[in-house]
Amino acid sequence: MIDSAGWVALRLSLWVATWSTLCALPLAIWVAWALARREFPGKTALNAAVHLPLVLPPVVTGYLLLLSFGRQAPLGRFFEETLGLVFSFRWTGAALAAAVMSFPLMVRAIRLAIEAVDVKLEDAAATLGAPGWAVFARVTLPLTLPGILAGAVMGFAKALGEFGATITFVANIPGQTQTLPSAIYSLLQVPGAEGRAAALVLLACVFALAAVLVSEWLARRVAKRIAGA
Repeated sequence: MIDSAGWVALRLSLWVATWSTLCALPLAIWVAWALARREFPGKTALNAAVHLPLVLPPVVTGYLLLLSFGRQAPLGRFFEETLGLVFSFRWTGAALAAAVMSFPLMVRAIRLAIEAVDVKLEDAAATLGAPGWAVFARVTLPLTLPGILAGAVMGFAKALGEFGATITFVANIPGQTQTLPSAIYSLLQVPGAEGRAAALVLLACVFALAAVLVSEWLARRVAKRIAGA
């Protein structure tokens, strides 16, 4: 049975995952486009940096975020003093950690979608006098929409299940930074709470499966609409 604390953790997880996805998606589209369509010095380094969270232990990523965005860190002080935004031990930090961990998945899905677009279509639009931004907005972006939607949903699902970097960066404070994975972890440390933990595990599985199914459904629906246009 799921108690009130479990529902609070679920709501916080959904809130964190939503904000992390909304904030990371525009940057993911731009980075994916740059990696797919442009040649520039440092492209290999950028590609490696984008995928680094996939290979680093999540605890290491969380620690690096703490060093970079903690209240005593330069970036942390900058955001607090200029925008009043505090990351460490706040839900905003959980959203940042989730965005960093889900970013590679979003970029990869969107990059593959952009690379699947025929360059000749973009060149044809450019030869007709369309500026670069118009070619991207009217040709590339609509044709990559299924990949963008799939990347966004998969990023959301990853953010919803993020644990290691989040708990390292913002700790596990009930009602403030305790997301669904953190709540499961806490219950597993309490003797006799296995049933409550199992209920939350089942809930997490349901949401993860729903995210995958929604991603596939949206991608296919948009692809059919584009093909029929």
